[in-house]
Amino acid sequence: MYRDNTLIPSEAIRLLALGMLASAPLSYAALAREVRHFTGRIVGPSLDLVGAPLEVLKVEGLVDTVDAGAEGEEATLTVTDQGRSEMLRLLAANVRPQVSDLNKLIIALKMRFLHLMPVEDQKIQAELLHDICERELARLNDLREHHATEGGHLRDWLDLEVAQTRARLDWLAGLHGRLA
Repeated sequence: MYRDNTLIPSEAIRLLALGMLASAPLSYAALAREVRHFTGRIVGPSLDLVGAPLEVLKVEGLVDTVDAGAEGEEATLTVTDQGRSEMLRLLAANVRPQVSDLNKLIIALKMRFLHLMPVEDQKIQAELLHDICERELARLNDLREHHATEGGHLRDWLDLEVAQTRARLDWLAGLHGRLA
């Protein structure tokens, strides 16, 4: 993790793999395929997100094979208790306030696996994301006001960004309400 308790790219991949296995056992090949598919659809092809092989999860005791004798890509993997603890630790990580491809991926992972956390922890995560969104809205409004008298299309683009951020803020408030 970074110093601010946010995930590095390899931890985002680790969270994705552990969350998928916590939801249902998968073969190594299917897990690798699903990890590539999810990350590719959220952030596009990214060399930054090519993490350590998923086999490391097995070596670290975070996943185990369901069928004891099976090996290789067709062995069915499941998350261990230690892996579930690691997944919950990664799910609880902070999110950086600026918009980036990695943040989009981390927020998507939180939304995908939030239901695996205790409800109180889900509420904390919803509040964290709501606070980040509020800071983002303040930053955008400040930028918008600073450039209020300039020509060009910046103000229109900022209006769009503000509207999207407000919609996200409302959605997160609704999520928190549904968790209450």
